[in-house]
Amino acid sequence: MQIREDEPSGIDLRIGGIIIAPEVLPKSLFGTAVHYGRQQWPKLVRFLEDGRIEIDNDRAERSIKPFVIGGKNWPFCKTPKGARASALIYSIVEIAKENRLNPYAYLNYLFERLPNLGSRSDESLDQLLP
Repeated sequence: MQIREDEPSGIDLRIGGIIIAPEVLPKSLFGTAVHYGRQQWPKLVRFLEDGRIEIDNDRAERSIKPFVIGGKNWPFCKTPKGARASALIYSIVEIAKENRLNPYAYLNYLFERLPNLGSRSDESLDQLLP
């Protein structure tokens, strides 16, 4: 596990001093912020310890934005089965993009391999992941 040693580690000391302060009035705005910080502290520590964790989910939100906007115009997304099918395809496309694969080529690869799989076990499906 990679320890994060860049800029965000400076946050640890500044917030650590504030969050431990017991003399803050709990109902004040500052007290509310301190309470929130205490609740979120384990997540912040995890972020500081593991360099793979991003501080926000902007990248994930940007990747689904076209589908959210387009979903209002696609009639097959109006049913639960249609929504599930499109979510599955969108997930596969985004997984391919995140792994720097051509989504069209990866879908073709899957469509060629999936019908010939002997079993649908997790192990055999894992072999198809990028």
